Amino acid sequence: MKNKLRLDAIIMGGGRGERLNPLTKYRAKPAVQIGAKYRLIDVPISNCINSGIKNIRLLTQFNTLSLHRHIYRSYQFDLFSGGNVEILAAQQTYDRTDWFQGTADAVRSYWSRLESLPATHYVILAGDHLYKMDYSKFFKYHLENNAQVSIAVKPKPLDAARELGVLKTDQSGRITEFAEKPQTDEEIHNISQIINGEKCVLASMGIYIFNKEVLRDALTMKGNDFGKNIIPASISKYRTFGYHFDGYWEDIGTIKTFFEANMALTDRHPPFSFFDVNKPVYTHSRFLPGAIVENARIIKSFLAEGCHISNATIQNSLIGIRSVIGDNVNMDRTYLMGADFYEDMDSDSDYDIPIGIGNNSVLKNVIVDKNARIGKNVQLVNSNNITEEFHDNYVIRDGIIVIPKGAVIQDGTVI
Repeated sequence: MKNKLRLDAIIMGGGRGERLNPLTKYRAKPAVQIGAKYRLIDVPISNCINSGIKNIRLLTQFNTLSLHRHIYRSYQFDLFSGGNVEILAAQQTYDRTDWFQGTADAVRSYWSRLESLPATHYVILAGDHLYKMDYSKFFKYHLENNAQVSIAVKPKPLDAARELGVLKTDQSGRITEFAEKPQTDEEIHNISQIINGEKCVLASMGIYIFNKEVLRDALTMKGNDFGKNIIPASISKYRTFGYHFDGYWEDIGTIKTFFEANMALTDRHPPFSFFDVNKPVYTHSRFLPGAIVENARIIKSFLAEGCHISNATIQNSLIGIRSVIGDNVNMDRTYLMGADFYEDMDSDSDYDIPIGIGNNSVLKNVIVDKNARIGKNVQLVNSNNITEEFHDNYVIRDGIIVIPKGAVIQDGTVI
């Protein structure tokens, strides 16, 4: 009897994420908080659940503690659904004494486990992208074209090609060429296409569907990375097709893209929305009380539960869970991630400055990581328009001030 088709998911837990440092100093990229109360990993897992995929494997390696804790707290399927999110952490064995060397190597190292599962196909996903996709439609496209490998693609302007893996398809959708980050104008011209009347490049979104037996064979190829090695080699060897995705998609790879993606959530009609009841984004249920807002003026901002906001002015900002904001605070284009706990200031404490934002402070174009302590009369405004600067208790990247997790900014500080 022919096996029933089953699509399982493999999610990559991310590498060091150095371009997102200091947000990734204590956590993996997929564990970084987004949208005031979620984490990046919630996006691909929620996409899977909303697409009917409930057998998910998460491959992790770097700064995994908070990511693992979040997964265990958030994704417990009931006994009758048969689904689970299984963490496959990097490990040393008698046969293997090194860590994951890339995305393909991570899958290769756990292939004995993945091959034993009853899946007939695997969708391979990144854990640090922001988008909503129905993978069941992607899977249907894969089957209708009798594809062996399918790649989700999105049109991008020519000037973006140098930072992307780009490809070319024929009229049937089959991929004929692939170039990883082409650098010359000639290379970009040769792989460009006319789509909807405009000359552009087709960018790989880093989302792939493999037939199981094809994935087994592909992992025997040389190279440790899907985007750099396996996918380019697959185009000439297997029936490889491009699946056009026309929705919003952002690769959260830098502080700037992370910041702007979060700021976009405050728009009246954001490109990515957490308010779609048909495609919810799931996360850890914290059972926090509603926010307390005393006499604040809040304009076009995203406010999570459990906050206490005094007489402040907040605009175009995201306020994370358990945030405490004092009197006469002015915040503009700021992402305050909040706190992991409520602080009892009556008890003995090693800190004179409480978690949150102190009275009379001004913040503009700032990311404040969790559990940070911003004193009174602080100005975080980057008035000198510095692009890059690194200190122990703050960082400026792409002109954006980033206050690391647990940092203390003394009263009266001006940055």
